[in-house]
Amino acid sequence: MNVGRVLASGLGALVVAEAGAAVVVVLRLGWTWQQALDAFVVTNSAMALAFAVCGSVLAWHRPRNPIGWLFLADGLGHATTALGMPVDDPLVATIAAYAWPWSIGLFLPLALVLFPDGRLPSRRWLPVVVAIVVTAPLFVVEVAADPAVPGYLKLPGYAELGPLWTVSETRTLGALLAGVVALAVRYRRGEDSVLWLLLAASVAAAFVVPWSFVAGTPVFVLLSIPLIPIAVTIAIVRHQLLDIRLVVSRVLAWLLLSAVVLGVYAALVAVLDRFVSAQLGRSVVATVVVALLVAPVLPRLQRLVDRALYGDRGDPARVVSRVSEHLAGEGLAGVVEAVRVALRVPHVALTAADVTLASDGTRPSNVVEVPLVYDGAVVGELHVGVRTGESTLGAADRNVLSLVAAPLAVAVHATLLSTQLQASRERLVTAREEERRRLRRDLHDGLGPTLTGVALSADAATNLLATDPDRTRSLLTGVSADVRTAIADVRRLVEDLRPPALDELGLLGALRQRAETLVRTPLQLRLDVPDTVPSLSAAVEVAAYRIATEALTNVVRHAKASSVVVRLRCCEELEVEITDDGPPNGPWRPGVGMQAMRERAAELGGAFEAGPTAEGGRVLARLPVEVP
Repeated sequence: MNVGRVLASGLGALVVAEAGAAVVVVLRLGWTWQQALDAFVVTNSAMALAFAVCGSVLAWHRPRNPIGWLFLADGLGHATTALGMPVDDPLVATIAAYAWPWSIGLFLPLALVLFPDGRLPSRRWLPVVVAIVVTAPLFVVEVAADPAVPGYLKLPGYAELGPLWTVSETRTLGALLAGVVALAVRYRRGEDSVLWLLLAASVAAAFVVPWSFVAGTPVFVLLSIPLIPIAVTIAIVRHQLLDIRLVVSRVLAWLLLSAVVLGVYAALVAVLDRFVSAQLGRSVVATVVVALLVAPVLPRLQRLVDRALYGDRGDPARVVSRVSEHLAGEGLAGVVEAVRVALRVPHVALTAADVTLASDGTRPSNVVEVPLVYDGAVVGELHVGVRTGESTLGAADRNVLSLVAAPLAVAVHATLLSTQLQASRERLVTAREEERRRLRRDLHDGLGPTLTGVALSADAATNLLATDPDRTRSLLTGVSADVRTAIADVRRLVEDLRPPALDELGLLGALRQRAETLVRTPLQLRLDVPDTVPSLSAAVEVAAYRIATEALTNVVRHAKASSVVVRLRCCEELEVEITDDGPPNGPWRPGVGMQAMRERAAELGGAFEAGPTAEGGRVLARLPVEVP
């Protein structure tokens, strides 16, 4: 056990001992319940125990969080006051008077500002904390020197310092208000743990305030203060104990309903007092009327409160409409923001293929993934952060997300298609420029020098024609060889652009010629092609020819097969299939040739498959038939 836990346990035990001693002293003195209540022994003991126990729990589990230690100091001050009030000794009474004001003046405001992680909302709050700490003794002196407080310290001229005490009270109110503002700032950032304090305040209003009116004294209001450390402790240590939003929603709805009922009831009784006699029972009439009027009010109040805490999840059509508006005007970035705001969740993101397309809010540790399905396939995911205080999204949230998922799936699919189209355009531009660079290099480095040499040799032969016939004949022989080389280069360039065999023999004839050239014995070749094919576009012909040629080349080089079959079928699309009976050798590793075949099919909007099968290897390309 470390020092922090020992100290927390010791301080908590000390407070419990002081509170117990206060009870013993009161019993020994024979005080009645009302006397103990009027001397604030009961309220101080209750607050001391609540703050001390909660402070010990916080300091035990979160020793680095100063809120637990502030609560322990708060409990120690209240316990000292509770123990000192019944003691008939001036010094003890003075200590008791000075002990408890530190709670309201210093410890409680600091705890609210530092809630829930023990850090300031931002650095700009540092002057506020310094002001609270520096001015806290002023409030303590004001309360302890007040003649109305038992055991007060006589301060000469206390009455003449009235303006100073007004400043002190204003300062204390400002300190508490600063704590409330800090809580509001954190709630706007999505820290729903603040709702535990709201729940504590709601419960206090629901149970303590009515008792105060009945008893005719504000003493019962002090009994609501222990709810604050309890709420803070649960929020810090067990913040996911239950759906705090749901609890606060129900409590606030019933509080509002109670306020409406009391107001209507009081108004009716006042009105009926003038027009209905006592024999008719004014309260009975008012009760019946209030019941009839208030019955339909609760559902409306509940919807208002739920909208404040959960957004529009109770109105799925409104959420879908808002998503559609943002989708048309702002794209995916506006959509995720709209979903996050509509459901009051801390984080929403759209992902596809492990890439985040749009995101809004701060991602929490607990995230629910909603698949986005288009045409039977998952095209992306909607990541929704779970609200603080909840373990998962509720059924109402999931219903809304299921409706939103359909248009989002369409939008993600369209976005992916647009991205793929842009990538395809970039590849086409890159391929075109690479082809131009290759042609320029071949013309400049190969055909260009050859033709230049031909021209120079022809000029030299012309100059030597009359004087040296033998030399002229030798030069012309070299010119002839260079011209043949140039012709071969031109044919190679032309064939790279488009195989001449396609124009001379057609697709079927070119495939037969190329297959017979590549495949040699002992490898057996079988062509399974129709007698004729419909007229195809130049792009489809070139793609089919290149894919078949590359596949046959791979079979010859790598398959170790005894036979290969080339099939060609043309109905709604052109199918080119090359199969062999080579032994299986595991998954094929994609190389340059495989990638080239796949890209040729993809450029035309076709499909490509390649890999080992039980019978051998198989390459299949499906190309759309386009009439030129």
